[in-house]
Amino acid sequence: MSPLTGLPGQAGRILAVKIDNIVDARPQTGIDSADVVYAIEVEGGLSRFLAVFDSNHLPPGNRIGPVRSARESDLPVLQQYGKVDFAYSGALTRFLPVLAAANVFNCSPLQDSPSFFRGQNNVPPYNQYLVPSDILRDFPDSATAADVGFRFGNAPSGGVPTASFTARMPAASFTFSWSAGQDKYLVAMDGAPAGTTDAGQMGAPTIVVQKVAETTSPRGFMDSPGVLSPYAPTIGSGEAIVLRDGKAYDGTWSRPDAGSGTAFDFAGRPMTFHPGQVWIILEPE
Repeated sequence: MSPLTGLPGQAGRILAVKIDNIVDARPQTGIDSADVVYAIEVEGGLSRFLAVFDSNHLPPGNRIGPVRSARESDLPVLQQYGKVDFAYSGALTRFLPVLAAANVFNCSPLQDSPSFFRGQNNVPPYNQYLVPSDILRDFPDSATAADVGFRFGNAPSGGVPTASFTARMPAASFTFSWSAGQDKYLVAMDGAPAGTTDAGQMGAPTIVVQKVAETTSPRGFMDSPGVLSPYAPTIGSGEAIVLRDGKAYDGTWSRPDAGSGTAFDFAGRPMTFHPGQVWIILEPE
């Protein structure tokens, strides 16, 4: 059983990919095959994805993107997965030494340029894609998918019927609309359906809105002169709203340290997710 989706099958090795989400980068490719999709605030209050793939669940087209640069918030999220392959297009010059010292296999074009290519649908820098099987071949020691705190099973009693729910960042919004026919919440971003090039509209059976005490870069990284980069803390605790099976469950999240997974609770008990892809929106409090 996969510890990341609750679906049958053997756990494979982990590839995490930083995927752009600015309007010019849409529609994305390959994201529907991710086991877990994190939406994280970046400069200007916009959002970017950190998608976690199991090597046994790669996109049928063997393409993921558009790939963009890594951010400081990514590393604490990934620590709970172990030492994984982390694919990104680049990073701030001052952030590169931090990435080099981090507990990840750095898989940017600096380390493995043949695994990346430029697509034809968008203009640079919104058209860089990767071939995931090539990354996994070239970096074969990535950690195997393991328990990061998710629990799967039948929906708990309680919850509030919720046909639609919107999570927000300063300059981005995610609206999740329940589709009983597809048994998942369909995603709209900034008021428009979130399409993909290869799998129709984005959607997942479990959506987690994890409220975080958004702050600025602990290391003083700046996206532009005088403007500190946003930073989403994922160690600590806070409120969380879980959407599944057409209902919303108001609960909490907790993660005591970087080496621990993230526990999600509802009514004093572990919150169970619906088996399948999990989305986690790191929404500023």
